[in-house]
Amino acid sequence: MADMAEATEKRLVSESGVAARVVQVIEGAVEGLGFRLVRVKVTSGGNATVQIMVERPDGTCAIEDCEAVSRTISPLLDLDDPVGGAYNLEISSPGIDRPLVRVSDFARWAGYEAKVELARPLDGRKRFRGIIGEPDADARTVPIDLPDVKEGLPSRIVLPLADLAEAHLVLTDELIRESLRRGGPPAEEEPEADDEQQEEEATPQVRFIPAPKRPKPKADKPVKAKPAKGAGPNKGPGPKKPVISKAARLKDRDSLH
Repeated sequence: MADMAEATEKRLVSESGVAARVVQVIEGAVEGLGFRLVRVKVTSGGNATVQIMVERPDGTCAIEDCEAVSRTISPLLDLDDPVGGAYNLEISSPGIDRPLVRVSDFARWAGYEAKVELARPLDGRKRFRGIIGEPDADARTVPIDLPDVKEGLPSRIVLPLADLAEAHLVLTDELIRESLRRGGPPAEEEPEADDEQQEEEATPQVRFIPAPKRPKPKADKPVKAKPAKGAGPNKGPGPKKPVISKAARLKDRDSLH
């Protein structure tokens, strides 16, 4: 049973590249705070962004939770520097049209519409959109009911979760109502939050992380060549002094007499 529970809560989607390095740095700290890491997405370019989605085990996430995660993981990212440059760090909840990254996500939102993409084709297709059902007892597959299929084609397909590349809920009126019901307090205790309050709770925590300062390598100082004797400031070596032999000196002396 323990192995099945672990498989149910294990993330099915793995990041790659820079995002995978970010996951390696922060995942332990996020779980240590009592949150679950949902997704890490890194966008590069002139306005680079590291988007990190987190939630509590019950699927909720408030702005205070985003702030707590930001304070904890920012020093880790500064120290390890998995991005290697300046970027905006964005901590947010998964949102209503959330990614589905665990078997438990599919179980929690069974009966609602989702888009699913597989890493490998199934019956010649990779992308599916329909109403997801409950995962099987072994947490290996999930059924999806496809609307408006052509005659002769099956309206229900069983998708292997091991081949999951990406999945997220589709934003519908029914999903919005259910998300607010699950995320809000019971009606008999407190009134439901209005749209403005819901928008405030969904506001992500954003922080700008500058590029790390690294010491610049010292350039070798150019070696100045010393001018030769007799050379001017902008000239080459001066003319050499003529050498007079002993025989020439004796000849010159005899010519004086």
